[in-house]
Amino acid sequence: MSTPSTQRDNYEAVISGASADVASFENHHKGFVGRFHDVLHATPAIVPLIVLVTATLVFGLVLGSKFFSPFALTLILQQVQIVGVLAAAQTLVILTAGIDLSVGALAVLCSVIMGQFTFRYGISPYFAVICGLACGTGIGAVNGWLVSRVKLPPFIVTLGMWQVVLAANYLYSANETIRAQDIEEQAPFLQFLGTKVQFAGATFTFGVILMLVLVLVLAYALRSTAWGRHVYAVGDDPEAAELAGVNVRRTLMSVYMLVGFICALAGWVMIGRFGSVSPSATTGVIGNIQSITAVVIGGISLFGGRGSILGAFFGALIVGVFELGLRMAGANPQWTFLLIGALIIGAVAVDQWIRKVSA
Repeated sequence: MSTPSTQRDNYEAVISGASADVASFENHHKGFVGRFHDVLHATPAIVPLIVLVTATLVFGLVLGSKFFSPFALTLILQQVQIVGVLAAAQTLVILTAGIDLSVGALAVLCSVIMGQFTFRYGISPYFAVICGLACGTGIGAVNGWLVSRVKLPPFIVTLGMWQVVLAANYLYSANETIRAQDIEEQAPFLQFLGTKVQFAGATFTFGVILMLVLVLVLAYALRSTAWGRHVYAVGDDPEAAELAGVNVRRTLMSVYMLVGFICALAGWVMIGRFGSVSPSATTGVIGNIQSITAVVIGGISLFGGRGSILGAFFGALIVGVFELGLRMAGANPQWTFLLIGALIIGAVAVDQWIRKVSA
């Protein structure tokens, strides 16, 4: 019978003669397509950025200096400021694998509340703006409660809310438009985000600056905070996220409330952009489609859990570049819809390709 010391000597003898190599995996050489796919998977905003730069260069070469002028380039920012803010809101919902069809109507309603509170009730425009922001946040909370607590599909909830908000908008305002001249004379603060500033020959508005700051803040929050990681986790797999300790309901509530607040900001931007307050503004009907278009072109997956807020911003700029470039070239406006439609299909195809190769 062997003693413990003998067993130890045998064990040490076996160990000393064992191979010192560690387990390794064969390193497969990836071609250009494989490396390009890895880059796209890690940074989805690269594709819309490439499209944006390419479109800008093409229109610049065709149209010359009049397209590359500071006025023309900043005009694009001014044209997409409303869509850019709405796209930022839409991005948050789509990252959670949902969709919000009420963002445009909610923005219009909040702008009407700001105007009506000021002119109908004589409330200070500063407080009226706060009331509009609170109203947007509250409606977002209702959407979030129905999605997270009642477990209704986001598509159905926001489709119904779109109709409710549109109807409430017309009923509350009595289809009354508040003229830009009246706002300028009695409540100029409502038009504050339309104030223009000059910088290096370019013209910016405070609405454009708000859009840029909002995109940067949300990009940081989604990339570098626990809340942002929870948003991606909920969109990728809510059940796995809950098992990992993520409060899925609270995350969804925070997203929809923030979306409502951002939509209210878009309503304030609308007043600055158009000057007037109109319940029949086209944003209430087409703002939803415009925001989804920017998000899809921006490379954000409609299945949730993947994408970047910067991509949505680039998507909005792509639409603005095509609209301005074709208008300056004197082309038929229908070409804009044709090209944007092709971009939407192409963006979804690229997303499916990335997901298929990743799987």
